[in-house]
Amino acid sequence: MKHTFRLALALAWGVAGGASSMAQQPAAASPPLFTSRPIISAPITGDDRKQMILMSVAIQPAGAVPMHTHPGDCVGTVVEGAVELLVEGQVPRRVTAGEAYSNLRGTVHGFRNVGDTPARLVNSLVVDKGAPPVVPVATPGK
Repeated sequence: MKHTFRLALALAWGVAGGASSMAQQPAAASPPLFTSRPIISAPITGDDRKQMILMSVAIQPAGAVPMHTHPGDCVGTVVEGAVELLVEGQVPRRVTAGEAYSNLRGTVHGFRNVGDTPARLVNSLVVDKGAPPVVPVATPGK
Protein backbone atom coordinates (compact mmCIF):
# COMPACT_ATOMS: atom_id res chain seq x y z
CA MET A 1 0.00 0.00 0.00
CA LYS A 2 2.78 2.47 0.90
CA HIS A 3 4.51 1.71 -2.40
CA THR A 4 1.29 2.49 -4.29
CA PHE A 5 0.97 5.78 -2.42
CA ARG A 6 4.61 6.71 -3.13
CA LEU A 7 4.20 5.80 -6.80
CA ALA A 8 1.05 7.91 -7.06
CA LEU A 9 2.82 10.80 -5.34
CA ALA A 10 5.82 10.48 -7.65
CA LEU A 11 3.59 10.38 -10.71
CA ALA A 12 1.62 13.42 -9.51
CA TRP A 13 4.87 15.31 -8.88
CA GLY A 14 6.12 14.44 -12.36
CA VAL A 15 2.92 15.64 -14.02
CA ALA A 16 2.88 18.84 -11.94
CA GLY A 17 6.50 19.54 -12.86
CA GLY A 18 5.65 19.65 -16.55
CA ALA A 19 8.17 20.48 -19.24
CA SER A 20 10.17 22.86 -17.04
CA SER A 21 11.59 19.92 -15.08
CA MET A 22 12.99 18.39 -18.25
CA ALA A 23 15.52 21.20 -18.62
CA GLN A 24 16.86 20.76 -15.09
CA GLN A 25 19.42 18.25 -13.95
CA PRO A 26 17.91 15.51 -11.79
CA ALA A 27 18.48 16.06 -8.09
CA ALA A 28 20.25 13.42 -6.04
CA ALA A 29 17.73 10.95 -4.68
CA SER A 30 16.89 11.66 -1.07
CA PRO A 31 15.99 8.86 1.31
CA PRO A 32 12.26 8.29 1.87
CA LEU A 33 10.91 10.09 4.92
CA PHE A 34 10.11 6.72 6.49
CA THR A 35 10.56 3.05 5.73
CA SER A 36 9.22 -0.05 7.40
CA ARG A 37 10.04 -3.65 6.70
CA PRO A 38 9.31 -6.96 8.33
CA ILE A 39 12.27 -8.66 9.98
CA ILE A 40 10.47 -11.95 10.66
CA SER A 41 6.97 -13.38 10.69
CA ALA A 42 6.21 -16.37 12.91
CA PRO A 43 3.21 -18.41 14.02
CA ILE A 44 1.70 -18.09 17.51
CA THR A 45 1.71 -21.34 19.49
CA GLY A 46 -1.81 -22.69 19.93
CA ASP A 47 -3.54 -20.09 17.73
CA ASP A 48 -3.55 -20.70 13.99
CA ARG A 49 -5.52 -17.46 13.45
CA LYS A 50 -2.67 -15.17 14.63
CA GLN A 51 0.92 -14.40 13.69
CA MET A 52 3.75 -12.38 15.19
CA ILE A 53 5.57 -9.90 12.97
CA LEU A 54 8.73 -8.08 14.01
CA MET A 55 9.05 -4.79 12.08
CA SER A 56 11.94 -2.39 11.60
CA VAL A 57 10.94 1.27 11.11
CA ALA A 58 13.23 4.17 10.17
CA ILE A 59 12.04 7.78 10.15
CA GLN A 60 14.20 10.55 8.71
CA PRO A 61 14.39 13.99 10.38
CA ALA A 62 11.13 15.89 9.68
CA GLY A 63 9.60 12.58 8.54
CA ALA A 64 6.51 10.88 9.85
CA VAL A 65 4.68 7.57 9.68
CA PRO A 66 1.09 8.37 8.61
CA MET A 67 -1.82 7.49 10.87
CA HIS A 68 -2.73 3.81 10.74
CA THR A 69 -4.06 0.85 12.72
CA HIS A 70 -3.11 -2.81 13.09
CA PRO A 71 -5.39 -5.87 13.07
CA GLY A 72 -3.94 -6.80 16.46
CA ASP A 73 -1.69 -5.45 19.17
CA CYS A 74 1.59 -3.56 18.71
CA VAL A 75 4.40 -3.18 21.26
CA GLY A 76 7.51 -1.30 20.26
CA THR A 77 10.63 0.53 21.30
CA VAL A 78 12.70 3.40 20.00
CA VAL A 79 16.22 2.12 19.32
CA GLU A 80 17.72 5.44 18.15
CA GLY A 81 16.52 9.04 18.13
CA ALA A 82 13.30 10.58 19.38
CA VAL A 83 9.74 10.44 18.07
CA GLU A 84 6.33 11.70 19.01
CA LEU A 85 3.76 8.94 19.27
CA LEU A 86 0.57 10.40 17.83
CA VAL A 87 -2.57 8.63 19.06
CA GLU A 88 -5.98 9.81 17.91
CA GLY A 89 -7.71 11.71 20.72
CA GLN A 90 -4.60 11.95 22.90
CA VAL A 91 -1.83 14.48 23.46
CA PRO A 92 1.34 13.52 21.50
CA ARG A 93 3.84 11.60 23.66
CA ARG A 94 7.60 11.92 23.22
CA VAL A 95 9.40 8.57 23.16
CA THR A 96 13.21 8.44 23.09
CA ALA A 97 15.83 5.71 22.65
CA GLY A 98 15.35 2.96 25.20
CA GLU A 99 11.69 3.78 25.88
CA ALA A 100 8.70 1.68 24.80
CA TYR A 101 5.06 2.09 23.81
CA SER A 102 2.05 -0.08 23.02
CA ASN A 103 -1.05 0.30 20.89
CA LEU A 104 -3.97 -2.08 21.22
CA ARG A 105 -5.88 -3.47 18.23
CA GLY A 106 -7.56 -0.75 16.19
CA THR A 107 -5.83 2.20 17.91
CA VAL A 108 -5.31 4.95 15.30
CA HIS A 109 -1.72 6.10 15.65
CA GLY A 110 1.38 7.37 13.85
CA PHE A 111 4.87 8.66 14.59
CA ARG A 112 6.78 11.87 13.88
CA ASN A 113 10.56 12.24 14.14
CA VAL A 114 11.19 15.20 16.47
CA GLY A 115 14.97 15.06 16.34
CA ASP A 116 17.59 16.04 13.79
CA THR A 117 18.91 12.51 13.30
CA PRO A 118 17.12 9.44 11.92
CA ALA A 119 14.88 7.62 14.39
CA ARG A 120 14.81 3.81 14.41
CA LEU A 121 12.03 1.76 15.96
CA VAL A 122 11.35 -1.96 16.37
CA ASN A 123 7.71 -3.05 16.59
CA SER A 124 6.32 -6.44 17.60
CA LEU A 125 2.87 -7.06 16.16
CA VAL A 126 0.53 -9.90 17.11
CA VAL A 127 -2.04 -9.70 14.33
CA ASP A 128 -4.69 -11.66 12.48
CA LYS A 129 -3.00 -14.12 10.13
CA GLY A 130 -3.40 -13.20 6.48
CA ALA A 131 -4.60 -9.63 7.18
CA PRO A 132 -2.50 -6.64 6.11
CA PRO A 133 -0.39 -5.84 9.19
CA VAL A 134 -0.77 -2.08 8.66
CA VAL A 135 -4.05 -0.40 7.68
CA PRO A 136 -3.71 3.27 6.61
CA VAL A 137 -6.26 5.71 8.04
CA ALA A 138 -7.30 8.72 6.01
CA THR A 139 -6.83 11.99 7.87
CA PRO A 140 -9.58 14.62 7.57
CA GLY A 141 -8.90 17.23 4.91
CA LYS A 142 -6.40 15.11 2.96
